[in-house]
Amino acid sequence: MKAASVFCTAILAFLLAPVPAYAQPTSRPAMEKNPLFRDPQLPAEDRITDLLKQMTLTEKIAALGTNPGVERLGVKGARHVEGLHGLAQGGPAGWGRPRVVPTTTFPQAIGLGMTWNVDLVRRIAAHEAYEARYVLQSPKYAQGGLVIRAPNADLGRDPRWGRTEECFGEDAYLVGSMTVAVVKGLQGDHPKYWAAASLMKHFLANSNEDERTRTSSNFDGRLFREYYAKPFERGIREGGSRAFMTAYNSYNGIPCTLHPVLRDVTINEWGNDGIICTDAGALNNLVRAQGFSDTIEEAAAAGVKAGINQYLDRHVPSVTEAVAQGLLSEAEIDERLRGVYRVMIKLGMLDPAEGNPYAAIGTPEHDPVEPWLKPEARELAREATRQSIVLLKNENGLLPIDDPKIRSVAVIGPRSFEVLQDWYQGTPPYDVSPIEGIRNRMQRLAEQRGSQPVTPPGGLAMGQPAPATRINVNFAPSDDDNGVLYHAGRSDVAIVFVGNHPWGAAGWAQRTMPSFGKEAMDRASISLEHEELIKKVRAVNPRTVVVLVSSFPYAINWTQENVPAILHVTHSSQELGNALADVIFGDYNPAGRLVQTWPKRIEDLPGILDYDVRNNRTYMYAKAPPLYPFGFGLSYTTFAYANLRLDRTSLGESDTLKVSVDVTNTGKRDGDEVVQLYVRHLDSKVLRPQKELKAFARVPVKAGETETVTLEVPASRLAYWDIGHKGWTLEDGEIEVAVGGSSADTPMTGRLRVTGVAPSAKAATRPAERR
Repeated sequence: MKAASVFCTAILAFLLAPVPAYAQPTSRPAMEKNPLFRDPQLPAEDRITDLLKQMTLTEKIAALGTNPGVERLGVKGARHVEGLHGLAQGGPAGWGRPRVVPTTTFPQAIGLGMTWNVDLVRRIAAHEAYEARYVLQSPKYAQGGLVIRAPNADLGRDPRWGRTEECFGEDAYLVGSMTVAVVKGLQGDHPKYWAAASLMKHFLANSNEDERTRTSSNFDGRLFREYYAKPFERGIREGGSRAFMTAYNSYNGIPCTLHPVLRDVTINEWGNDGIICTDAGALNNLVRAQGFSDTIEEAAAAGVKAGINQYLDRHVPSVTEAVAQGLLSEAEIDERLRGVYRVMIKLGMLDPAEGNPYAAIGTPEHDPVEPWLKPEARELAREATRQSIVLLKNENGLLPIDDPKIRSVAVIGPRSFEVLQDWYQGTPPYDVSPIEGIRNRMQRLAEQRGSQPVTPPGGLAMGQPAPATRINVNFAPSDDDNGVLYHAGRSDVAIVFVGNHPWGAAGWAQRTMPSFGKEAMDRASISLEHEELIKKVRAVNPRTVVVLVSSFPYAINWTQENVPAILHVTHSSQELGNALADVIFGDYNPAGRLVQTWPKRIEDLPGILDYDVRNNRTYMYAKAPPLYPFGFGLSYTTFAYANLRLDRTSLGESDTLKVSVDVTNTGKRDGDEVVQLYVRHLDSKVLRPQKELKAFARVPVKAGETETVTLEVPASRLAYWDIGHKGWTLEDGEIEVAVGGSSADTPMTGRLRVTGVAPSAKAATRPAERR
């Protein structure tokens, strides 16, 4: 073998251990008139056993792809579709087959994380599942699938990661909560059937793009359990997902495509008895990029033995030859296919339509209006976008722009006139750019004042006088310095829209700017190239607002120091412009919160391949002061915390701590506050984070009123993974509970005793293990 270590060679030898020679299958008898696998009243395992008996070996091998249908038996298989922030049946990648179908498009996943609203995210996922059913079952379209590749449960531990836009953030508890919300939303709450199947991506520790098919993510067993694997575990155990995709990279030297943890942990321990699929090209990577297997047949057999039951590759020749060579048995294929057909049964693919509440979706009688054209879809996209917007700075209350003296607004910058799409989205039925949203809002403002705005595409020409009774929107593209400075200088307020391009408008793994990142390419910089434009505008207009439309954190140090107001929003929402206008002009009070630590400089970050987050990474362990901390976000109002109450003074392993706090809106505007609860272990004998998020809630509070917020923390959430005992341990000792509006602003604190197990001295000094 070509593996780099004796350990890896031993693992591969185990996976490829000889199996008893199998008997060449004879031809199957004709399908029975009323086969048992068609009977929805029988137990699922009995139905699957009957189906497998009637399938030929050739059909079984074919079913290890992403379409487990068996045409001869009349079995339909649910295919895969992408869906990180809306069903993808179009978009830059051309996901729609055979045609582009418009679908509701929400903010990027990182933006959905910034809502800190699990109920909203669940509703968004439920809408996406509805559209997936509609597209598949509508006679007009009849395409797509019901196994939705979402959510991305990976952790955004490094802002240079090219696919940061796909994750929910850097914190395992927050990401796990959002993962559970998406899973439950996609699959629904029917006791028997799922609306769609949630296939989580990418297990495990996949957060670098450069050389991802060759690199190994290395860390010990505690980080596996407490951090990297935690969102996936919660997605399976709490959310009910029974499907995930493996990552390209290796974990501690063994490719994730065939790592023993697939079987030992996710199947045997967590209970994932459904689908485990590879990423596209991963089968070949085992031989070519990773050099872990000598032949493609060995790689295919090892994957099935490890737990893989769906390949996103041309797998039939290699699996067929693996069986012929005695590397893989039909019985082993049968065992893996059981997981695939468990998912198909949950989706109702083997059942009649009667009794399945999702089977009628897409029929003209049930859906006379396409779901993406309904007003509630537009409103849901708008609400999601508004809730995702983060107010980073607002000096002297420049925002919102609601001063009746305002007569002109300059709209400037490369992100002002477009709604950019990313690689894993579909094609929206419409989109509203920032300039369109502002014009629409200014039109309404003008009507309220009894005047009309001047809104030609380029604003007023140079030298053209502005009527004193009108409201003017002056628009200037960023490639014309004269126009930018002219319009910025003569307007009451200048709004500059800047940020990255989600896929760079360049070829695969090619970038147009150092700070841009995407799949197959990490960011080379976290500095904002457009900050020079901001400096020019600020020089001629002190009332400058910067709107950073980006998929990533940026080190906007100069902007933070010199510009009075800054907003952050992510890309792609079809309602981007309207939502931004709602916030800019005060129709909506922003309450989004950051889900990553924004560093001041790239030098504050460890190497991107350093997967030990305890090495100065994330808010839990970082030593350098950030530009913006995890959980940060401002409001147009202010909130005060008081009267923290803990419902107990000690916490046993079967107990749940209830923490209550009074939150008062001390300003003049209604608004949402995101109440965050962090825990610190004061006398731990093992290395624990300097603080950890353990509960949160987004709470609306009316101006001048007080809401009592109660957060619950079960004792199990405070346990750590003891490598020596290979189990969760609730550590005896005192903890501090801190509650507030961000990881750096927790004014209310309390202490209590945890009555657990005292860790052994060995646990504190034992060298890091790999499992």
